[in-house]
Amino acid sequence: MAIRKIVNYPADILETKCKEVTVFNRKLAKTLDDMYDTMIEHDGVGLAAPQIGLDARVAIVDIDDEAGTIEMINPKILNTSGEQTGPEGCLSFPGLFGEVTRPNYVKIEAYDRKGRQYELEAEGFLARAIQHEIDHLDGILFTSKVIRYLEEDELKGEEA
Repeated sequence: MAIRKIVNYPADILETKCKEVTVFNRKLAKTLDDMYDTMIEHDGVGLAAPQIGLDARVAIVDIDDEAGTIEMINPKILNTSGEQTGPEGCLSFPGLFGEVTRPNYVKIEAYDRKGRQYELEAEGFLARAIQHEIDHLDGILFTSKVIRYLEEDELKGEEA
């Protein structure tokens, strides 16, 4: 396992709609392991393949709760509802935080590292993190959804 270099904005890959994954093999598993190590090293709660320079519909989320690490390959949002507004940051935008409104509930369909399809429902902060990472796979950056940018002292006590 290895820590990968985070791609920072501006980089074209961050605004590119990623290609579907068609091969589920050891290389994909290693990429997922590297993504996890990279996310943890940089104190993130999610990471998408374009953030490490890969054009692939692969993302992971781990908000340190009972859901554990969620690996999403070729994820699709099936349903959303409700609304929440809260702080977001992004490993590709170091030190930048903003308030973003997203659905409070999300239901997705995705594949795991072995190519098995699954569905997942999430609410609150987990739903926010999942939607943020899926946006990355569509070339959508959180900065396009920011209502207002936040100063670092406004983040004290908040999950960012």
